[in-house]
Amino acid sequence: MTTTDGAAAASDGHAESEAQRRIEERLIEEVVASFAGAGDARLREVLESLTRHLHGFIRDVRLTEDEWKRAIDFLTDTGHITDDKRQEFILLSDVLGASMQTIAVNNEAYRDATEATVFGPFFVEGAPLVGNGGDLAGDAPGQPCWVEGTVRDTDGAPVPGARIEVWEADEDGFYDVQYDDERVSGRGHLFTEPDGSFRFWCLTPTPYPIPHDGPVGRLLEAAGRSPVRAAHLHFMVTAANLRTLVTHIFVDGDPQLDIGDSVFGVKDSLVKHFDEQAADIPTPDGRDLGGRTWTKAHFDIVLAPTTGA
Repeated sequence: MTTTDGAAAASDGHAESEAQRRIEERLIEEVVASFAGAGDARLREVLESLTRHLHGFIRDVRLTEDEWKRAIDFLTDTGHITDDKRQEFILLSDVLGASMQTIAVNNEAYRDATEATVFGPFFVEGAPLVGNGGDLAGDAPGQPCWVEGTVRDTDGAPVPGARIEVWEADEDGFYDVQYDDERVSGRGHLFTEPDGSFRFWCLTPTPYPIPHDGPVGRLLEAAGRSPVRAAHLHFMVTAANLRTLVTHIFVDGDPQLDIGDSVFGVKDSLVKHFDEQAADIPTPDGRDLGGRTWTKAHFDIVLAPTTGA
């Protein structure tokens, strides 16, 4: 689009002169050319594309110097609040949808393979082995929940020995790493049986806000967005020669599903029934819950192959 005198029209309605356009485009080409000596071809490709898109964004919105300074301050604050228990940059990626887009690009749909979703900032290596039928909730507060299912490949064959990592927040909306007492609760791992089956106790998931007392929270508030995540349970499933799956299951009937998930992680195929059980209904393994109600859910997992997907 050009004006009658040949000047290019900017997105805000102000026309940039042809001379100004040449100055801006010349800078882009200079920066792109500066990466020509990168020994890694993929690195060069990424940096060149990043440069073009970043400069394109700056030119598109006609970014002011004050806005640039505020953006630098925001990223600085994001770095300062990040530590070994809180990853504010992952939160930022999540709320911008960048995490889900990266997952979509790297987990192409393949037959009936279970869909992937966001990893989140609260996974911790070294979660305890709870074993099939074990309780990963620990002492975390919440309603007991029994989860069972199978892991199979896309040909329907059971996957024995698949490692299943599970982690979740307690009913107060906190993961164990958000507490200061070094507790380990709401997380654990187990392995599938020879027939691909698995089962464990956890807590019935409930909605909770992502940490919003930092830069990402201020961004959401300024944008008029809720920090609340739909109720969910995290899974990471790994098995030889099969694509690693990072996913959640969500609670059918959770009102937050209609309001929206703050990190765009919900997929219809991952919404599961968590059936409420009266206190007097026997548990699958005979566990005594002390007169409490409980829920049960079924989740069959299908893993895609590492090649050909």
